Amino acid sequence: MEIVREFGVNPYLLFAQVVNFLIIFYVLKRFAYKPILQMLKNREETIKKSLKQAEETQKLLEETERKEREILKKAREEAKQMIEEAKKDQETLSQKAHEETRKQAEKMIQDARTQIALETKGVEKRLSTQVTRLAIDFLQKSLPEVLTGDEQEVVMKQALRKIKKQAD
Repeated sequence: MEIVREFGVNPYLLFAQVVNFLIIFYVLKRFAYKPILQMLKNREETIKKSLKQAEETQKLLEETERKEREILKKAREEAKQMIEEAKKDQETLSQKAHEETRKQAEKMIQDARTQIALETKGVEKRLSTQVTRLAIDFLQKSLPEVLTGDEQEVVMKQALRKIKKQAD
């Protein structure tokens, strides 16, 4: 105890300080330390929840970006397909229009040929009629010099029959 007195330590004061320390320790532990630990624990849980939500949000963002890329890819493919279909439709319509134009041209040519044939037949009939008249006129003028009246009549009837057969 002598050492204790040499250092100037009073055992009553030391005991009182230890008791005061224990009382302050108990009060701090009960009223300050527990709430601070609880607050830190709550803060840690909030941070964990925030990190978990951030991870979920990141995953959701990545999933959304992936879906967006898929949608864009699908839209591009559909656009390409629509363009190809439009080109095919255009080619088909162009071929149909070309074919229709060709058919119309052939029809016009055929109609023109038919018209030419009809006009040719008309001209041939008119020509045949004129030739017949000329032949009859020629026979009427030349037969009286060569043949008698009855012979002329027989020759004229035969010539008319031949001309009618050829006209039909």
